[in-house]
Amino acid sequence: MALLLRHSRKLQRVHGVLDYERGSIARHFSATACSTAVKEDGVSSSSVHGDYGKKVGSSSIFHERLSGKGPGTSKVSPREARGSYISKRMQISATGANSLFSCGQVVSARQFSSGADLPAHEEIGMPSLSPTMTEGNIARWVKKEGDKVSPGEVLCEVETDKATVEMECMEEGYLAKIVCGDGAKEIKVGEVICITVEEEGDIEKFKDYKASSSASAAPPAESKPQSEAPEPKEEKKEMSKAPEPKATKTEESGDRLFSSPVARKLAEDNNVPLSSLKGTGPDGRILKADIEDYLSSVAKDTKKEASAAPGLGYVDLPNTQIRKVTANRLLQSKQTIPHYYLTVDSRVDKLIKLRSELNPLQDASGGKKISINDLVIKAAALSLRKVPACNSSWMNDFIRQYHNVNINVAVQTEHGLFVPVVRDADKKGLATIADEVKQLALRARDNSLKPSEYEGGTFTVSNLGGPFGIKQFCAIVNPPQSAILAIGSAEKRVIPGAEGQFEVGSFMSATLSCDHRVIDGAMGAEWLKAFKGYIENPTTMLL
Repeated sequence: MALLLRHSRKLQRVHGVLDYERGSIARHFSATACSTAVKEDGVSSSSVHGDYGKKVGSSSIFHERLSGKGPGTSKVSPREARGSYISKRMQISATGANSLFSCGQVVSARQFSSGADLPAHEEIGMPSLSPTMTEGNIARWVKKEGDKVSPGEVLCEVETDKATVEMECMEEGYLAKIVCGDGAKEIKVGEVICITVEEEGDIEKFKDYKASSSASAAPPAESKPQSEAPEPKEEKKEMSKAPEPKATKTEESGDRLFSSPVARKLAEDNNVPLSSLKGTGPDGRILKADIEDYLSSVAKDTKKEASAAPGLGYVDLPNTQIRKVTANRLLQSKQTIPHYYLTVDSRVDKLIKLRSELNPLQDASGGKKISINDLVIKAAALSLRKVPACNSSWMNDFIRQYHNVNINVAVQTEHGLFVPVVRDADKKGLATIADEVKQLALRARDNSLKPSEYEGGTFTVSNLGGPFGIKQFCAIVNPPQSAILAIGSAEKRVIPGAEGQFEVGSFMSATLSCDHRVIDGAMGAEWLKAFKGYIENPTTMLL
């Protein structure tokens, strides 16, 4: 007789899950990972892929079996059947599940430990909080072990590749164990960071809990379509093929290379080109020892390069996630984007005068003061609307021209460089732009920007003039954008005036960095001409 296990309070009703009341649910230990959902009339079925059983073997994980047979039953809520606790490491193939479940899918539920003292629990993994995120850091835990958690409450703050984001709880329960504590670094997406349980009394049982190696693995690969899931028999056939030969023969650059399977595997794992090695085995065969010698020599060379000159004092500062991402993106930009630069000097006397007239009105209404940078953002946005070809991205097979003008504004912080976005800047007034920029800059310095506040930009403005007094500089294009505007400081110059007289005027340098694949030289010059027109005659921005 199968061993029936204790269930949680949620496993009380089956009527909301099964169209037929004759179905029932029972848990069981399984070394084959065969979890099956069956209607008693045999219409529908679902099964866990055989691969998972091979990986689990006789290990600790239990599964929930849906079966119309068996002496004992317990029931599951519709919430669990809809997949509130999906086991992300199990591949599920289903046939005709819509006829069995009202929710239209069969889901294998939680993972359990083999210890009989460990109750039902949920393993929460590191989420992917941005499109480019592969790993993250735990900034701090808002909830502590033993705290009750509810949907929508913040569990912890996660430092992603672009900002620090609050991670919210999706289910009601109790935080039983924090696997990765405050300050944990380089946690892969999908790796377990905490454990939650439903019953408060179960918290103590996870005091000494440690995540298994399988639970702490890298994020799961994309699941194949259900119709393409291979059968276990086919996999067994593939595995029972003839053994590999003692030496592998390949052709590279016309030369035949001989290597042992172990050596070849080691070379592939460490990106070692076999053609650069000389084998010490019979007939010049490359052996495992040859690969290991090569790797050790490379490691020694790297260590020598990293060591500082004797007598020099130094400190090694760890790179933050945002610093790593910024470095990679800028390196990619300079290596793959053909940059060119256009510079123009604009007289800003009228711009300064307009600002001095508008700010008293802002003070009277309780609004934020308008800066020169706010006026530059507005002028850049209107110039993009006038020359839309510069509001584009290179997409290899085509050029994508955007209808929205979303301006990223570069903000330097102690954590690194952030570029929060002002959306539809061409349609917003100066007061709105000034307020948004100041709020976004404040959140950037607090490292609390949300992904929606820095993603989706189509053009970037970087100003080193006002804050730092830099006269002129060239910025690096922020991919996938095609242009970035670098603003220098305003300086007074003596210029010829009327009737042979001289006058003093304030001039500001602006340099446009362009992706030549998208923006031709004449097109970039046309955009700068429009921008200069708005800067020198700022009242036209109000039309």
